Amino acid sequence: MLKVGLIGMGWWGGTLLRVLQGSPDIRIVVATDVDPSKEALATERGARFVGSFEAVLDDPEVEGVVLCTPQQFHADQILAAATRGKHVFCEKPLCLTRADAEKAVATCRAHKVVLGVGHERRFEPPIIELMTRIKAGELGTVVQVEANFSQDKFLALPKGNWRISASNPVGPVTATGVHLLDLSTAILGPCARVLTSLGTLGTDWENGDTLAMTLNFKNGTTALLSAILTTPFDGRIAVYGSKGWAEVRDRAHPENSEGWTATYVIRDKPREDLDYPPAPSVRANLEAFARAAKGGAPYPISMDQMIDTVAALEAVFASAKTNQLAIAP
Repeated sequence: MLKVGLIGMGWWGGTLLRVLQGSPDIRIVVATDVDPSKEALATERGARFVGSFEAVLDDPEVEGVVLCTPQQFHADQILAAATRGKHVFCEKPLCLTRADAEKAVATCRAHKVVLGVGHERRFEPPIIELMTRIKAGELGTVVQVEANFSQDKFLALPKGNWRISASNPVGPVTATGVHLLDLSTAILGPCARVLTSLGTLGTDWENGDTLAMTLNFKNGTTALLSAILTTPFDGRIAVYGSKGWAEVRDRAHPENSEGWTATYVIRDKPREDLDYPPAPSVRANLEAFARAAKGGAPYPISMDQMIDTVAALEAVFASAKTNQLAIAP
């Protein structure tokens, strides 16, 4: 079992405390937050509470850290933990620039620690099957991806919360859209250029609430992606190929899975409509990270793909700022 320290106990940090209860692979033994009142929650979940990130790194019991902090702190925190020999699981987005992502990856490699990232969509059973079928050539040559990941969870946040402030650039992409960037780069490879449309249409947030993204990839393919933060949950990904197409639809937010439906339409074959029961993809991601850190199977998201996703994200930021086409770094 990998013993880790949790950095940040907000909405998502609290979720991880809950979903990792009873895991055979990973246990949160210590936690910290800028709000000292979070100590009660840590104690309730069986973790010791300490006063700082540095105190977690100094704890001899801690073998790795789980970063649930605002993304502007990720790069420095990854470097600090890795140089201390701690394995690092970082919530998305990993970093905000390709340069920072490359530095984080190089540091983890140099200190021989495992780097994981909170892209739990990769661990959903229908997505795993979709990726397997794509690699087997069932859809033929993939020509386009369409996807949406929208929610309204942030409507209850108080004014000034970091998630809806200018300190969090292009809020819809850092909230949900980055998952779609990750899936798109996993399927299509490195991004070449991005054109976005960012609006503030249903709120008064500083960083937008409605985002459409068109991504062109180096292999000539395209992804059409949407992330909206003012509508009830909707999540889907569709992949179109020269032999057929496939779609995966979520029944509920990944925080509390209610399962999925998938459709496969392959030329000259009967249509397939498949149902998948709920599965804890968030926990599966962290457990895969923990097993890799303990010398088990390699973590399934490669560090090169992590960099590709951040490069696409950086291009989204640039396009949203200028309202023009941006080249991925």
